[in-house]
Formats: sequence, C-alpha cells, structure tokens
Amino acid sequence: SAPRSRSRSRPSSPDRDRLVKILALSRSNSAVSSRTSASQQQPRIRKQQSGDLFLARSRSGAETALQGLRYISRAIESTDQKAVWETVEMRFQQLAKPDGMLDRGDFGLCIGMPDSREFTGELFDALARRKHQNLQCINKEELYEFWLQLSDQSFDSRIQIFFDMCDKDADGRITEEEVKEIIILSASANKLSKLNEQAEEYAALIMEELDPSGIGYIELWQLESLMLGQFASLAQDGYLNYSQTWSQTLAFEQSGKIILWARKIKYFVIENWQRVWVVGLWIFAMCGLFLWKFFAYKQTSAFKLLGYCLCSAKGAAETLKLNMALVLLPVCRNTITWLRSTIVGSVVPFDDSLNFHKASIIAGAIVAGVGIHATVHLACDFPRIIRASEEEFMIYLGRGFHYKQPTYVGILVSIEGVTGISMVIMMSIAFVLATRWFRRNLVRLPWPLHRLTGFNAFWYSHHLFMVVYVLLLLHSIFLFLTNDWVAKSTWMYLSVPVLLYSVERILSAFRARHFTVQVVKAAIHPGNVLALKMTKPPTFKYKSGMYLFIKCISISPFEWHPFSITSAPSDRHLTVHIRTVGDWTEELRRIFSNALEGLAEKENVLESESSDISIIRHRFPKLLIDGPYGAPAQDYQKYDVLLLVGIGIGATPFISFLSMKQIRSPRKRSERKLQCPTNAYFYWVTREQGSFEWFRGVLNEVAEIDNKAVIEMHNYLTSVYEEGDARSALITMMQAFHHAKNGVDIVSGTRVRTHFARPKWYKVFSKLANIHTNSRIGVFYCGPMVLARELDALSSEFNQISNSKFEFHKENF
Repeated sequence: SAPRSRSRSRPSSPDRDRLVKILALSRSNSAVSSRTSASQQQPRIRKQQSGDLFLARSRSGAETALQGLRYISRAIESTDQKAVWETVEMRFQQLAKPDGMLDRGDFGLCIGMPDSREFTGELFDALARRKHQNLQCINKEELYEFWLQLSDQSFDSRIQIFFDMCDKDADGRITEEEVKEIIILSASANKLSKLNEQAEEYAALIMEELDPSGIGYIELWQLESLMLGQFASLAQDGYLNYSQTWSQTLAFEQSGKIILWARKIKYFVIENWQRVWVVGLWIFAMCGLFLWKFFAYKQTSAFKLLGYCLCSAKGAAETLKLNMALVLLPVCRNTITWLRSTIVGSVVPFDDSLNFHKASIIAGAIVAGVGIHATVHLACDFPRIIRASEEEFMIYLGRGFHYKQPTYVGILVSIEGVTGISMVIMMSIAFVLATRWFRRNLVRLPWPLHRLTGFNAFWYSHHLFMVVYVLLLLHSIFLFLTNDWVAKSTWMYLSVPVLLYSVERILSAFRARHFTVQVVKAAIHPGNVLALKMTKPPTFKYKSGMYLFIKCISISPFEWHPFSITSAPSDRHLTVHIRTVGDWTEELRRIFSNALEGLAEKENVLESESSDISIIRHRFPKLLIDGPYGAPAQDYQKYDVLLLVGIGIGATPFISFLSMKQIRSPRKRSERKLQCPTNAYFYWVTREQGSFEWFRGVLNEVAEIDNKAVIEMHNYLTSVYEEGDARSALITMMQAFHHAKNGVDIVSGTRVRTHFARPKWYKVFSKLANIHTNSRIGVFYCGPMVLARELDALSSEFNQISNSKFEFHKENF
C-alpha cells in the first residue's frame, strides 16, 4: 500500500463531516449489498492470479468509456432533443431490416457516431446489459429507450454509462490495480500528468475506505455511489445562484427605447466620466486648433491662389503639433507614477495612458494628421504653386518663397520637403512595426526580412522618433509662407514634453547604474516560467501591484522589459516571475538554465537558497532594474472589496498584494497605516497543472494565516472537464477525498481547492453583488483581451442592476 504516514494539516470541519457522511452511506450500502449478494448471486469464479486479466479489462474498459463520453457529448448534446431524435428516427428507417430490427453494427451510424464503430458496439452491449439481455439487434421502441438514456445529460446518467462500460463482464467488482488504472486514465484524459505519479497512493486510499476487510476488491457501485455522493455535496457547497429579479432590470424592459438608451448613456458617463472628460477635452482642443488655423489662413493672400487646400493642410498640421507633444506624456512613467498618488490621479485615468498613447487615440490622430497634411500638400498645394502664373505667384506667394517660383522637384528637395518626406518615411516604419501583427510576430516574413518582426524591431524602430522630433523642429523653422518667429509655434508645443521625457531617460539611466541587483535565487518552473529572487536596493520603494523594468546586458545593452513585482513591499528581496514568450525571455531563460546546470547541486539551488551566495552571484548574469512604476493594481486601497483575476502568468500583479495581505491580516485595523479592503477574491485561471508551482508557497501561507477568511482564493484548471462532467468525476472525488483527509489539493499541491474548467463569471459577480451590497468593488484583471471585455461588460451590467459599484481595471504594459 502507498505510504500515508506523512505529516498533514487537519482538514476543515465541514469537509471532514461531509466525507464521513458519504463514506458512512457507502459502507452501509456495502453491508446490505453483501448480504443480498450472498443469497441471490451465484458463487464468483476466481480469475487468474497474475492480475494481467484485471489490468487488461480495466484499461480497455475505462479507456473506452472515457473516450466514449467525449463521443456522446459531441453527437448527442443538443438544445433541441426532439429534432435530433427525428433525425435518428429517419436514419433508423433507412438502416433497419425489413423486419424492423436494427443490427448492433449499425447502431453507431444510426445515433450519429459513424466514426466510432468499435465504441458504439461496446456502448450497445453496455445498454443491453442494463436490460439483462444479450442483444444483437433492437427494434424502434428499444432504440428509443437507448436514446433516452444517452440523451440524458445529467451527471448520474453519464457516470452510470461510464461504469457500465468499465464492467464488461458484469461481475460488478474491481481490484486495487484496476482502480489505479482508472485513476491513471482519468488523469490522462484530463491532462493531469502529475497525478499519475501518485495514482497508487490514491488507489490505496480508496481501497482502505471501501474495502476495510481487505478482501482485495470493491464493488463498482460503491465507487459509483461515492462519486454521486460527492457530486451532490458539491452541488450543495458550490456556487449558489445569487441571480435574482432586479427591479431595475424589469423597469428597463418595460421602458421605451428612448428612455432605455438615455439610461444606458447615463450609466456609461457615470462609469467612464474620467475618460469622457479627458477625451472630450482632447477632441475639443483638436477641433479648436484646426478651426483656428483653418480660418487664420483663409484670411491670408495665399488663400486666393491655394484655396481650402492650404487651410486644410495647415489645420491638420496644428493638430499634429499638439499630438506630437501629447504622445510623449504617457511614456513619462516616473511622472505618471507620481501623479497617481496625488489628487490628479482621482480625475485622470492613468490606467489608460498606454491606450491613449497607442493607435486607438493619439497615435491614430497623428497618422490622420500626417496623412491629411502630406497628401493635401503633395496633391493640391504644390501643383497649384508650380502652375500659377508668374504674376499671381508674385502677388500672393512671392514673399513666402523669397520671390522665386520653385519647381515641384525644387520643393521636394528643399529643407521643408526633405524633412517632411523623411519624417513621413520614418514614422511610417515605426508605426507599422509597432502594430500588434509585427510586434507579436504574427506576421511571418521571408529571410532576411524576418528580423522586421518581433519586439526588437518595435523597440529599435521606435527610437526613430528621436530623429523625427529633430526634423520636426527643423521643418517648422524653415516653414513656407511663415516668416514671423512667433507664428512658428512648434517649439512651444514640444518644449515641455521633450524636456520632461529627456529628464525621464536621464533619470532611468542614472538609476540603472545604481540599481544593479544580484540574483540570489533562481528557479525554472513548469510552463517555461523563470522565477528570480534579487537583492533590493535600499532606496527602491514600491507598492503592491507596481512593476519594474529589467535589462540583462548579456543579452542586449539597450533592451528593457517590464515585469510585475511579486514580492511584498516589506520583503528584503525583490522577486519576479518571467514567462518565456519571446526571443529576449527565451534567451534569459537559457542563460539562467545554463547557470543552474553549472552548479554542483542543482536541486538545492532550485528549491532553496545556497549558503554560499558568492558562488551563485558569480554564476548568475548581471541584471539592471529600473522603476518602480505605477500600475492599476496598486490602487487596491480605494476599494472596500477586491476581485482579482489573473490568467496564467497574469496572476503576477496580484501575488505581491496577497503576500502583503497575509502579513497584515493578523493585525487589527487600528494598527494599520494604510486602509485595506475588507475582503479580497482571487481567481487564478490556468490551463497547465504545473503552473500552480509558481506561487505555491504564497498560496499556502495565505491559506494558513488568513484565519478570518479575509481572502477567498480560487484556482481554476481549464484542461480538466468542468465539475459535474462524468469525465472528471473520479478526479473530483479524489480531490475532495484527499483534501478532507490531508488538507491539501491533489491538483495544485496547495491548500487552495482547484476548480475545473472556467469560472462562471456572471455567478461570481452575482455572488459579490449580493454579499457586499452598497460596497465599492475593484475588479482588477491581467490577461487576454477577450475576457477583459466580458469582465468590463459585467461590471457595467451589475452597476445598473445592483447597489454595488464595480470598477474594472486592466493591466497594460
């Protein structure tokens, strides 16, 4: 039997009581069944002692059953069962013999599973065994009876099909080896490779409880009843349906369309008032500048020759000056981090600074401004200048061109023309390489153009803007039709932002020299995640949720990459978790992997700090850090309740908060210097079982210290079929079984229970809205954009139908 003498924490009382009830029911039924079997069943013929037959029967039956449940789900599940049955009935008419009987071999084709002939034959036999018959053909009534059993999507029905197919010889008994094999196959079907290593231990636990007499086998129905009892318990203890009929929702449905739209606009403004006034002010400024310059040039003599082309080009140029100044502000990270902590942070949406910088807002306006300005000049203004008569030119444009009429080529090769064309070319390159398709390597270019994609191409091409700003100033100094220095206003727009950005770059370079850190611990976790523990510079002060930039000179002397800080502000060291998603992170992982392999005892380095820190520091590459910088997650103090959602490596911005919360939670609120939320709900969704190793220590410590349940943690593994699915029923049963006994989740290896599939976000929001009425709930998210839209929409929806106030924030790097 598997070893079970390891130290373990006592499980919670509800879990223990629930398990005791389930096992008591199972044992009671076992005793009744044993007495009944003794009087009604014939003596069982003993099988071969080698166990090979048991193993073969279990593997083939369980494996076929698990695969079959997938087939059934694909072929049978439908919202319109009546229509599906009509299709099956039509196939029966085509396949049935003249006597109205359907052969066993045509059963799969009839029910819509033509590619699973072997499985459907065994499924046919399993359904026939329920009737205690050995059938080779069935009539239409029997087909309908089989169909009703297959189309029943309840957990009970699916689990019964699973066990009927496992028990091919209908003796109703399985051995410990067979239980082990079923566990292994269930783990494999749910992509839980680590459970295979402990399958023997879990099989021994099940046998110990269901076979206390040690007779060597258990009844299949005992395992089935245990799983059904566990499912019923989960249904009672799982998410409650907090949905209710909201009076506001009914009012919305009964209101007219105009009132409905008015309310939607009202709620939109209430939820996004910061964005509304900032974007509104920006649009007002753009329109004002365009119209001001448009009508100013309409009053000039040049307008009589060039017309509205001149006015349009100059109006677009004026908006371009403003946007070229504003585009620098979102990347002044130190300034934004400081402003976050002031009263300005309450009225300006600094969380959207990068979105404001990117193509959707300012960058898009720059592209539009450049396009209008350049196109109108090249296609309209310049041709009119060269086609004008000498008399008209001298009267209307002579002074602006020093009384010398140029040619088209002459305009292009002038300082104004060369600087303008050069800026357009460089900006076009930078904008194209900054798009999502090029930046994330979604575009595959042939050699040697393949180097134009990826983060490096984006990073280096963006530095072309340094040249662009110099050319922009030159372009404005030698401007056509403008002789007054005051009218050459480009420098007025750019002076403050350029100076501010320059100071930021100098400050970052200065800090990089003084913020050289030493890596004291490194670990390479499953899922290609590199965990680094570094020394913390004395002056490096940060809040939970902030991030920093890291530069590895061994890889590149210029590249900086942002990563969330996962250590608590009070920790003596800095920690970051880096997932391999690009060439830079891949190279960083390779360097640290080689450094770890060079050490004498790799396991000690991976799991614990070495006593000889000087050796480790010598082995690990030199890293520079810059920061810390503000992020949405640092604003958690503004809320009564927190909902933290991380997808995969997106959990990193919230780990620092959890670490800090576990330190503060035992203290009284009066002793805290900072106001903290009363409750936090952490949802971590990942598709790989190994991901739970990244933050296992933090999760365990939080679960152990948080006696008052201030933090509620939920791990979700999407590779496993959702709870209530027969394909994951055995895993769910073992999980609850093991957690009740040992207080440890078998999937994550932590004290936090792992749920399967994806969270039902509507139920999560319903739960919070009902538990925390009249509360301000901060929803913080880091992960793919698809779920961000869903969470944002749910926040807006529940702001309208509940008394709670949900505010959504997404991490942007």
